[in-house]
Amino acid sequence: MKQKTDLRRVGVARALSKLGFCSRAAGVELARAGRVRVNGVVRRDPESPVHLEKDRIDVDGRLVQENQRVYLVLNKPRGVVTTASDEKGRETIYAYLEADLSWVAPVGRLDKASEGLLLLTNDSEWAGKITAPETHLDKTYHVQIAKVADENLLKSMASGVKTSKGILRVTRAGLLRCGEKNSWIEVVLDEGKNRQIRRILEILGVGVLRLVRVQIGPLALGDLKKGEVRHLTADEKHAIDQAIGRDDPG
Repeated sequence: MKQKTDLRRVGVARALSKLGFCSRAAGVELARAGRVRVNGVVRRDPESPVHLEKDRIDVDGRLVQENQRVYLVLNKPRGVVTTASDEKGRETIYAYLEADLSWVAPVGRLDKASEGLLLLTNDSEWAGKITAPETHLDKTYHVQIAKVADENLLKSMASGVKTSKGILRVTRAGLLRCGEKNSWIEVVLDEGKNRQIRRILEILGVGVLRLVRVQIGPLALGDLKKGEVRHLTADEKHAIDQAIGRDDPG
């Protein structure tokens, strides 16, 4: 008979992330620095197994308890980097969060030049479901390009372009509006590869002027102003949970 897996038993670094204390990467560094104790014993191996419900985990002598789950939406401004700190001293998304807020991490990324809807949470499992390729959760972008878009361009984006690592394509592309020398197009992705839209358009010889994420699954950016952040409503959280196949309450 196959032994049942204990889903509450994980590596100590992952445990810190699942409890909402810090990112998994930060948990690795804390463990290696000898700052983590499990049941009074220092655990330097980030993969050292612990039981989330039975074991006592301390960091720097302070008990780690499961934090209340936090789900935020930020309208990321252009020019801001999606990291906790930046070696070049650039402004990060954390400048827009309250100082006393629990640790949260971005759900996926928007590059420095991109803007718009960004989710943040301390619920690592929820974040993982949203970003997992197999979830196929649509992300919608409005993109201003330095070209008057035609049907051939839109079809080329959907059919895909060749790269050294395979084909890059979008799920859907449509025209929003045109000017004399540029236009806005709506692009939908159901997976997120690094700079996917920009790379496709670069290969097609089209410059990107602005790139704004306006929707993730059922959640739209709406009238949230640049740099503003708010908590998801219960209805919004429930709608996303249904979209990613996670019915348990956050």
